[in-house]
Amino acid sequence: MLNDIPSDIDKSEGSFVYDAVSPASNEAAQIYITDDEILKRTSPFTAAGTDLENITNPVGIKRKQGDKAATKLRATGVDGTVILAGTFVQTKHGLTYVVQNDTVLNNGQALVDIQARDVGSKYNVPANTITQMTIMIQGIMSITNPDPVINGYNIEDDDSLRKRYFERMQTPAASGNKAQYKSWAKEVTGVGDAKVFPLWNGNGTVKIVIVNENKRAADQQLIQKVKNYIDPEPSSQGEGQAPIGAALTVVSASERAINLSAKVILAEGYVIQQVQDNFAAAIEQYLSDLAFKDTYVSYAKIGRVLLEVDGVVDYSNLILNDNTVNAALDNEEIPVMGTIDLGV
Repeated sequence: MLNDIPSDIDKSEGSFVYDAVSPASNEAAQIYITDDEILKRTSPFTAAGTDLENITNPVGIKRKQGDKAATKLRATGVDGTVILAGTFVQTKHGLTYVVQNDTVLNNGQALVDIQARDVGSKYNVPANTITQMTIMIQGIMSITNPDPVINGYNIEDDDSLRKRYFERMQTPAASGNKAQYKSWAKEVTGVGDAKVFPLWNGNGTVKIVIVNENKRAADQQLIQKVKNYIDPEPSSQGEGQAPIGAALTVVSASERAINLSAKVILAEGYVIQQVQDNFAAAIEQYLSDLAFKDTYVSYAKIGRVLLEVDGVVDYSNLILNDNTVNAALDNEEIPVMGTIDLGV
């Protein structure tokens, strides 16, 4: 504003003009700042948190609230010993789970239903890692989870919510079309992606193939959640999201292991195990990004990923599933990391 005032008028600090114009200038600057903030908070491209939910909720895209991991413990001990509902068990790293039902040991053992204290994938742990009781129970000799825990899911982050919003906007879902079945499946907590096959078994039939949020095969619990949400039994009655007459089948994608080996030339200061670990992490991300997006695993792109790993100068003798060509994927397959063997 001061720049627009003629130079022959005193506008130095403390002058009448300066004192008159400065408050208005400050207010105008604040308006620009406020307008910019409003734009960020109301645009689906930049909104975050509650602001983003205020954009997505009106079109039916709600943030998924996560799921608590659940599994069964095998407890051993004295016949008749009772493990009460509400008892805490944990891993050696302090991840805590809660017993869901009063359980009595019979023939020296029992299977105990447990659930994580909170939602989140951090409660997904390998088999035989939930082995401690926070308070020992007389008559219990040991506890463990015989199977890995895989069904804990985080609260949906902004990036995932934003992606589902734009999918809805760019591919309108209506009247039970393919886009709508995919959207319904992805509304279920734990579903990372879905692929729809209409009329796969005759008129009125729909198949949805799903993966979990980690882009791995879905377990039976997740499959059933999707089925119950879209087309619960008795099927085709319109009791879920699907219209009357639509018979839905939900299955998990099949995992195809991708095994890799190669010889590498290492940069100075690097060791092979460090490079192999970094390569494995990069390959896991690459394969995750491929799920339901491509029909093959690219031999050339695997090589590019390897070259981009810190510590790799060059490579030779790259083998992908015992071959040196692309690995094709069937319609219901997803690639997952198998064995990795790098040598020098």
